[in-house]
Amino acid sequence: MSFRVVRSSKFRHVFGQALKREQCYDNIRVSKSSWDSTFCAVNPKFLAIIVESAGGGAFIVLPHNKVGRIAADHALVGGHKGPVLDIAWCPHNDNVIASGSEDCVVKVWQIPDGGLSRTLTEPVVDLVYHQRRVGLVLWHPSALNVLLTAGSDNLIVVWNVGTGEVLVRIDCHPDTIYSACWNWDGSQLVTTCKDKKIRILNPRSGEVLNEALAHEGAKASRAIFLRHGLIFTTGFNRSSERQYSLRAPDALGDPIVMVDLDTSNGVMFPLYDPDTNLIYLCGKGDSVIRYFEVTPEHPYVHYISQFQTPDSQRAIGMMPKRGCDVSTCEVARFYRLNNGGLCQVISMTVPRKSELFQEDLYPDTLADEASISAEDWMGGDDADPQLISLKGGYVSQAQSTTLTVTKKSNVLDKMAPKSGGPKSLSASTGGSAGASANGSPVTVNNGTGASGGGSTSPSNGTQITIGGVSEQQFGELRTKFEEEFRKLKAIIVKHENRIRSLEATVKAMTDRGVTEVDGGLAPVAAAVATGNSPSPAPPSSLPPTTEDGTQQQQQVGGDGGGHFRNSTLEPDEV
Repeated sequence: MSFRVVRSSKFRHVFGQALKREQCYDNIRVSKSSWDSTFCAVNPKFLAIIVESAGGGAFIVLPHNKVGRIAADHALVGGHKGPVLDIAWCPHNDNVIASGSEDCVVKVWQIPDGGLSRTLTEPVVDLVYHQRRVGLVLWHPSALNVLLTAGSDNLIVVWNVGTGEVLVRIDCHPDTIYSACWNWDGSQLVTTCKDKKIRILNPRSGEVLNEALAHEGAKASRAIFLRHGLIFTTGFNRSSERQYSLRAPDALGDPIVMVDLDTSNGVMFPLYDPDTNLIYLCGKGDSVIRYFEVTPEHPYVHYISQFQTPDSQRAIGMMPKRGCDVSTCEVARFYRLNNGGLCQVISMTVPRKSELFQEDLYPDTLADEASISAEDWMGGDDADPQLISLKGGYVSQAQSTTLTVTKKSNVLDKMAPKSGGPKSLSASTGGSAGASANGSPVTVNNGTGASGGGSTSPSNGTQITIGGVSEQQFGELRTKFEEEFRKLKAIIVKHENRIRSLEATVKAMTDRGVTEVDGGLAPVAAAVATGNSPSPAPPSSLPPTTEDGTQQQQQVGGDGGGHFRNSTLEPDEV
């Protein structure tokens, strides 16, 4: 007699449940690009989805409470000149998102707390370096403002978003880069490439620490670092069957586990939860979400179950654990888009009878605060990400901050000024100088010519010069323009009042049945219809006006033809 031993796991009964349609997002024109990306990014504040857009690339940003049918003219983030290929929310600021596009530019955006009320076209900073399309953007897990981008030019570039400068340029891939992922503390990087190899890199120096053949198939493969250092990959074999593997960093060529799944064509995206060690496999074009648990016991990657839907998925995003509902034992939440424009919200839940906080399901999770600065990380320091407890629900510990970009000074800013000229103050990180809105330098001349004793304020006789024009000259120009505008306005008011009086006269004559007064009315009517000033003036029946702005009309001459002229306006004023 044999007994079947069931593996003990608290996640063995995890099940998925889709929210009702009125709690989902509808009428979203998801991107039809063939690029292998999830096209969706989620954080506890917003949902971002790459959408179809004419005349460039765009993505939509929705607050989580804006459910239901989305208006076709909803505000977008649309500053790219080509289709957007990838987006990623900053893990340390829920209002900052980065986007990569076919226009070779990476843009970083600041989203207001309430969402967008009009289309956003001005990013916080443009990161320009790549020569071909940028298909991958990825934030550092613990260092502030460190962003990784990869393009079809086979380059990986690490940026300091706070200054807009390139920190590291990595050129070790011979072909297109499919995926990249930081390890837990951001000290290493794993990449997959079109040459079928997987590489572990030092992100500061670009040195290849290890490399091996990942999957033998020609289609795209992806790799992620797990929390404890192992590497999980997905790809295809020679028969185009989808497979996944688990590898150790020091033995990339010898997989711990290699399992064939099915024969579907869609690339599988591994979405990882480091708190529970659950991996969710979502393929583009699939109608299922498979989930696995990684444990130290054989076979190491345990299949749990799958969530089945009737339609195929076009894009998918995973909510960070900070945004999950701990009161219902929700361990994951997915935002899944189909080809019909519906964004379906799927909740993964562990069934528990107790309504108390389940500490075994919710260990301390990733916080929204950075551990180190970009300068410290580039200097060689590493730090684990900050962790917070979800007991009592998630409450953001970080204050709402605006991403600011400070351009560092270069050698041109440090050139000595010419003798006798004004002292130039360059815009640098020290905050001791500034620049005008049009990029012209702001110079301060205190009249002494001293290099260190002058004050930068306009007090004590200091003269501020912007673009070569002094402050006094600016004031004179402004006064002159205001006077010219005042004269122009007076002339316009005079003509407007005269036209109104002419229209009233024509209407009065029409009401009395008068169609022509010795040939005098026809020119007046024609002038009123065309908006031009007539040569003859209206007849003497025109009501006199006073000094309130209307013109005094007087009859001149008794030629019997009914011809009149204006006695108060000079010919040049007409």
